[in-house]
Amino acid sequence: MTRIESKLPSVGTTIFTVMSRLAADLGAINLSQGFPDFDCDPALVDAVASHMRSGKNQYAPMQGVLRLREAIAAKYEHYHGRRYDPETEVTVTSGGTEAIFDAVAATVRAGDEVIVLEPCYDSYVPAIELSGAAPVFIALQFPDYSIDWSAVRRAVTSRTRMIMVNTPHNPAGAVLTAADVRELSALVERTNIVVLSDEVYEHIIFDGIAHESMARYDALAARSFIVGSFGKTYHTTGWKVGYTVAPAPLMQEFRKVHQFVTFSTITPVQHAIADFLETRRGLSELAPFFQAKRDLFLELMAGSRFTPLPCRGSYFQLMDYSAITDERDADFAIRLTKERGVASIPTSPFLRSQDAPRVLRFCFAKKDETLRAAAERLRGA
Repeated sequence: MTRIESKLPSVGTTIFTVMSRLAADLGAINLSQGFPDFDCDPALVDAVASHMRSGKNQYAPMQGVLRLREAIAAKYEHYHGRRYDPETEVTVTSGGTEAIFDAVAATVRAGDEVIVLEPCYDSYVPAIELSGAAPVFIALQFPDYSIDWSAVRRAVTSRTRMIMVNTPHNPAGAVLTAADVRELSALVERTNIVVLSDEVYEHIIFDGIAHESMARYDALAARSFIVGSFGKTYHTTGWKVGYTVAPAPLMQEFRKVHQFVTFSTITPVQHAIADFLETRRGLSELAPFFQAKRDLFLELMAGSRFTPLPCRGSYFQLMDYSAITDERDADFAIRLTKERGVASIPTSPFLRSQDAPRVLRFCFAKKDETLRAAAERLRGA
C-alpha cells in the first residue's frame, strides 16, 4: 500500500463535526456549531431563485460578481470611511475560511513565522503549516481574553511575516479596542509584517461598542487582508460566501491563489446578496437582534452553576463550569451532551500552546424556544 506522510499529522476530524454528530445521534439541543436554527430572510431566497431563473447560472468572474464587489466597497466607505477599488481590491470567496487560507498562502513562505493569538479559529494554524511556516502562539489573557501586547512584541522576530487578529473573537466574544489598534499599529510600523484581520462577525457587536476594523486606519489598511462572511451577516452559513478586501498589491497575490482554490463562487447567490447589500438591508438590525439573544440566554442561565464570561460580540457565549466539575473541557462537553442533552464546544481545540480553562462555548444564534429549552436542561447541571 502506498504510504503518504501527512502534511497535517496532528489534524483529525474537527470538534465541530464531532459535537454536531453527537448531538444528532442523541437528539440533543445543538448549541455547539456556529449556525442559526432559524432561516434567512425569505426575500433573499426569492432573490436567489429569481437570478437562477434569469439565467445567472454559469461561472461568475474569478474575483466575484462586479455588483457585489461594488456593494462591498460601498459598505466599507459607509461604515469605515475607506474606499476600496472593486476592480483591484475586493474579492469574493467561497466562505471566510477560504479567504483566510488564500491570504496566508499568498504571503507566507517556508521559514516564516506567523503570530497567532490563541484561542483561535481552527483553520488558522493548518493554513500556516501548509505554507511551511511556523505559528508563534501568544495566549489571550483569561478571563476577558485581552491581548498582552508586551508578549506580542517579544514574539516579533526578523522572520515574522504575519499577525492574525480576530474581532469580534471566536470563541471568546472579545473585541479589539482603540488601544489595541494603537498597539498593533506601533508594533508593525517600519516592518514588512502583513496583518490578517478576521472580521466575519463585524456587524454582531454589542453594548454600543464600535467595531475597530483595520479599514479605519490608514497605516493598518495598507498592510491588511480583511476577511468578511455573508454567512454570518445573512444567516446563510451553508451558502459559503465570504470576501476579502486588501490594497491592490496584496490583492493581486491573493487572487493568484484564489483562482486555483475555487476559481469562483456561486453566481446567483452573489447576485442575490448584492441585491441586499446595495441598500445595506438588514445590517443595522443584526447587533440588537443578537444582543437580545445573548441577554436572553444569560437571563435564562442566571442561578445556574455556570458563570458567564464577557461577550461583547459574535454569537458565542463562554461559560465557566469550574463550580460544577474539574473535568477537562472536552470530557465535560461530551458528558453534558449525553446526560443533559445539550451540545457545546470545548475551547481546547482552539488552543495549541496552553491548557484549556474550564469553559465551554455555547452558540446563542438560535430560536428563543431553543435557548429556553437548552437553559432549562443546563440549569440542572
